[in-house]
Amino acid sequence: MDATSQYRRQQPRRAAVGDGGLLLFRVDGVPVLLAPSWWIGSAIIVVLYAPMVGRLLPGASTATTWALAAAFAVLLGLSVLAHELGHCVVALRLGIPVRRLRLFLLGGLSEVARNPRRPAHEGLVAAAGPVVSILLAAFCGVLLLAVPPGGAAWLLVVQCAVANLAVGLFNLLPGLPLDGGRMLRAGVWSLTGTRSAGTKAAAFGGGLVAVGLLVWALWGLAAGSDDRWLRLGVCVVTAWFVATGASNELSADGRRDWPDGLSVGDLMRPVLQLPAESPVAAALSASAGRGVVLVRADGVAAGLLDVAGAERLAETSPHAPAELAAEPIRPETVLLLSEPGADIVERMYEVATWQFLVVDDDGKPTGVLHRDDVRAAVSGGWRRTG
Repeated sequence: MDATSQYRRQQPRRAAVGDGGLLLFRVDGVPVLLAPSWWIGSAIIVVLYAPMVGRLLPGASTATTWALAAAFAVLLGLSVLAHELGHCVVALRLGIPVRRLRLFLLGGLSEVARNPRRPAHEGLVAAAGPVVSILLAAFCGVLLLAVPPGGAAWLLVVQCAVANLAVGLFNLLPGLPLDGGRMLRAGVWSLTGTRSAGTKAAAFGGGLVAVGLLVWALWGLAAGSDDRWLRLGVCVVTAWFVATGASNELSADGRRDWPDGLSVGDLMRPVLQLPAESPVAAALSASAGRGVVLVRADGVAAGLLDVAGAERLAETSPHAPAELAAEPIRPETVLLLSEPGADIVERMYEVATWQFLVVDDDGKPTGVLHRDDVRAAVSGGWRRTG
C-alpha cells in the first residue's frame, strides 16, 4: 500500500493553506508545507539576532544589519528543510509512507503514516536528518576558505555553517521528539525487543533535554552573555517543544500497545453476507451487531454495510437497496486473521475508516473489526475472561 499516492494529484496552492500551511513543493508526491507559525518564529529570530550582527560587523549600516539578520532566519529555515528532507527521502526508500513535511515555529516535522516496524529502520530514518545537516555545515566550512573574512558574504557563509551545525547537533540530543531520542529508542528497542521500552527511555531523555535548555538559558542571563536574550527566547520555546513532544510520544505509544494474549478473533464481530439489493431496513434488522458484507448478483462484494449511513437512508427510503449505504472494501481495509496485533493498531492510524473486513489465509471473510473496539482494547478496556 502506498499511503502517499493520495498526494500525487496536484492540488491548488490555496487548498494547502488550510491543511497545515502554504504548499511550497512536493517530494515524490509528499507535500512540503510552510506553517503560518514559521513567520512568527523567523520574525523573533530577526529581532533577537540583529544586535549580534551589529557587533560582528561594526561598520555595517542599519539596513545591512537587518538584511543579514533576515538572511540568517531564512538560512535556518532552509537548514531545517534540508534536515527534514533527509528524513523524508530515507523513510520513503525504506517503504515507510510520509503524509507531509511541515516547517513551523523554530522547527520542522516529517509526518510518517506509520511507525517503522524494525529498530534498524527507526534508527536510519532518525539519523538521516543530522547527517544531512552536518554534511552541509562541513561544506560551508570548506567554502569559508575561499571567502575573504570580515565581509557580508563571509558572515552569510558562517551563518549557514552555524545554522546547519546547530540543527544537526541539537537534534542528536538523546530525547524525544528529537532525532537523538529516536535513535535512543531504536537502540533500547533492539536490546529489549519492545518499542514501548525504548519510548519510555527516550521520553525521559526528552525531559532532561528540556530542563538542560532552561538551565543553559538562565546561565546565559546570569553571566551576561552577548547572546543571552536570543538564547533565552530560543531555549524557552524549544524546551516547551521538546517537553510537549516527549509527552505526546509517550501517550501515543501507550495507545498503540496491543494487550498480551489478545487476538483479532477476540475483538472481531461475526460477519453476515447479504445480497446487495436487499432493502436497507431489512439489512439493518438482520445485522444485529454483526458486520454485513453486501454481495452483488455476480458474486462480487459491493462493500461493508455502513450502519450510520444505512440508518439515515432507512429513515427516508426503507426499501432502497442496501448497496447505497455500502462502504467500499479496499485492500487497506482488509485484515488477515493471523496479522500481528501491533500491525493492526498501526493500520488503524493509517487508514481513515471505522470498520475493517477480517479474512483468513484463504481470503474467506471471517469477521468485521471496528475501530472503537480496538481503541477500547488498547486503552485498557479489554480483559480476558474464563
